[in-house]
Amino acid sequence: AREQAQLRAGVVEEDTEEWQKDSHFTGLERVGGVDLSYIKGDDTSACASLVVLSYPALEVLYEDCRMVAVSAQYVAGFLAFREVPFLVEAVRRLQQEEPKLTPQVLLVDGNGLLHPRGFGVACHLGVLTDLPCIGVAKNLLQVDGLVRDELHREQIRSLQREGDTFPLTGTSGRVLGMVSCGDYNNSSKPLYISVGHRVCLETAVRLVKSCCRYRIPEPIRQ
Repeated sequence: AREQAQLRAGVVEEDTEEWQKDSHFTGLERVGGVDLSYIKGDDTSACASLVVLSYPALEVLYEDCRMVAVSAQYVAGFLAFREVPFLVEAVRRLQQEEPKLTPQVLLVDGNGLLHPRGFGVACHLGVLTDLPCIGVAKNLLQVDGLVRDELHREQIRSLQREGDTFPLTGTSGRVLGMVSCGDYNNSSKPLYISVGHRVCLETAVRLVKSCCRYRIPEPIRQ
């Protein structure tokens, strides 16, 4: 928790890049996606993946997928210590082997500020690589009074007609992320978007939406 708190101090919750300030993201050419996925029934064998897509065409420019042996135990709220080292390795490999393909922003399958201590995997990876990062989760992490109750489900149902978003405001009054209910492929399942590093929430939501052909944004889906 001490290490997490020290790293948390390095998170930048605002836009730092020129392309982020442009409504069409002019100047953004490469968007990355990262994920660690496990073999069913085996929580020590995983595939660490980094994919880089062109933007706005969303065509694959680079992919690095390799099997890794995960040794750190899973502890709720500390998932990043188990997974991030492999994702950092993948980013470093890319920066050494194909520096011109380094992504200008990373979409991370997981949470950013939407986390018990405000430092999910997207923040952790962002601080260690110093790349802009966005957390994109498929399920609501129930923190700061946020719960998947009937009210939450009703909000989601009301959004589906509009293909819009609503903020995830904790009992602390802090906005921890945004729920996005796109009308991609008529999917009724929302995405939970949160700031990772070097991006503001509004920009994060706009970028994720612009990367969606289906429910899951293309860099993570690939």
